[in-house]
Amino acid sequence: MARRYDPERRQRIIDAAIRVAGEKGIGGLSHRSVAAEADVPLGSTTYHFKTLDELLVAALRQANEGFAKAVEGSAVLEAPRSRLAAGLAAVLGEWLAGDRTGVELEYELYLAALRRPALRPVAAEWCAGLAAGLACRTDPVTARALVALMDGICLQVLLTDAVYEEGYARDMLARVIDGAPGEDADGAAADRPGERGAPGT
Repeated sequence: MARRYDPERRQRIIDAAIRVAGEKGIGGLSHRSVAAEADVPLGSTTYHFKTLDELLVAALRQANEGFAKAVEGSAVLEAPRSRLAAGLAAVLGEWLAGDRTGVELEYELYLAALRRPALRPVAAEWCAGLAAGLACRTDPVTARALVALMDGICLQVLLTDAVYEEGYARDMLARVIDGAPGEDADGAAADRPGERGAPGT
């Protein structure tokens, strides 16, 4: 019997893999569990993704779009350079405060590259893509440093249950960009302990 044409099946399998990983972690991901979640025959998952690594690569590539889309959907890359640190810190806060399951899954898949070399090129794509957008507002070296800093802040928040501090993130991003303090919502330099002007100055 001829195979039924189903152009959306591959995408349904990827979506199902992301749901399974979100509910059970990567350890619960298998061709069988994904086929059941997608409501497709087991043979369909192995037809589109011969190995589990191939399926994980597709899932990671899709999940990795989360923060990049948040940046692209904001006006931060069109804002003046002096507002870049504040804008990035705000977008980071909004993203972390959004769908936490999606954020955690994005990083779980991202960190899976530590044990699965097949995922490393996709993880590198995410870093390179975000850095390319930021390089248009800064320069390639600074952009890479900004990505590394935001990555580290996100990991600290997710792994330690720490509260995201937008002011801290803004100031650290500003130091990377140009060594200046971050700006507050009104565009004025943010005060830091010991840095307030003397009365009358």
